[in-house]
Amino acid sequence: MTSTWTLSDDQRTEMHDLYRHLHAHPELSMQEHRTAELIEAALSELEIESLRCGGTGVVGILRNGDGPVIGFRADTDGLPIQEDTGAEYASTDTGALEDGTEVPVMHGCGHDTHITALLTAARALVRMREQWSGTVVLMFQPGEETAAGSRAMVDDGLWDRAPKPEVIYGQHVMPGISGTVRLTAGPVMSYADSWRVTLRGRQSHGSQPENSVDPIVLGAHIVTRLQTVVSREISALQSAVVTVGTFHAGLKENIIPATAEFTLNIRSLDDKVREPVLAAVRRIISAEAAASGAPEPEIEELYRFPRNLNDVDETEALREHMVEALGEDKVITGKPFMGSEDFGTLAESIGVPSVFWFFGGFTEEQMAADDVPVNHSPQFLPVMEPTLSTGYAAVMTAVLSKLSTSS
Repeated sequence: MTSTWTLSDDQRTEMHDLYRHLHAHPELSMQEHRTAELIEAALSELEIESLRCGGTGVVGILRNGDGPVIGFRADTDGLPIQEDTGAEYASTDTGALEDGTEVPVMHGCGHDTHITALLTAARALVRMREQWSGTVVLMFQPGEETAAGSRAMVDDGLWDRAPKPEVIYGQHVMPGISGTVRLTAGPVMSYADSWRVTLRGRQSHGSQPENSVDPIVLGAHIVTRLQTVVSREISALQSAVVTVGTFHAGLKENIIPATAEFTLNIRSLDDKVREPVLAAVRRIISAEAAASGAPEPEIEELYRFPRNLNDVDETEALREHMVEALGEDKVITGKPFMGSEDFGTLAESIGVPSVFWFFGGFTEEQMAADDVPVNHSPQFLPVMEPTLSTGYAAVMTAVLSKLSTSS
């Protein structure tokens, strides 16, 4: 089957040009306006019907007669990072945060490769219409980095406006040998809960701590005690992460401030761990405040990423097709990853199975040197080939494994 969708030199050049353009022009989460317009124009050129969904989300519906309905998702947002890759197509674009602050923007998580792979696959599927039948729902999802995008699309009536697929696929480029894919059956990526915690004390002169309720000391005790949640309340055979990512308090060294604020990121792979971890974190925050004589802290949920759960049967079936298409040595069985994705919301919202995998983006030499920039690094830049061709091949393999095909 693969010979029917192998890219010609011209088609591969077109794919590379698209990738360079996307990489040079990233946009922040839920602000992917130019990217959405580019995707809409590409789908229109292919005569694929499309609709806007979730603000800057774009859904293409490629209908080709009777047959299964398959969904495939590519995320589209960039990150507020100053690119430092040295690439000739490096981003110099900027964007604005919610508070209006202008920041540099970079495709520092590889979403440009995801868009490129899916649009290239759409072109191939249109070229070879006579060899398959069914419907492909192409979901170009905004706001993955903030967990806002998939929920925005679902809440905007995605599954009332587009055909409901029987399975949804997705993929992500990661540190790994370019040309390989990594498949994991069952839990593949973790829940992630992010909170902002505001501590309230009583302000005083730094020389008169007896007149204060010091939120910095309170916060220090909380941060220290939180480290015991994983080490002392979770079995060593289970997985969880509790990270304090920011801590802000005070304006001057001789003033004990009235407030302090920190943010938390909490990760787990299943509900039996997630719920007690969240409860323990809340208990510690509240108890330490009481011990300090401070008011009850304010906890604000910033966002929540769902668990990413690969259907076991669908994953194993896809693995066989991936081995046939890419070679047995190119398909790796992976372990769960404590990173997070909002991909799972799309399938969970309609109760269908999903499969999500990773594909490598770096050379064997880079990986052997153990000095590969990870996602969200200002130096993150996958090698163009065979990374893009592998991402494209993985899309085609997954989609055609389900659609009615003819030799």
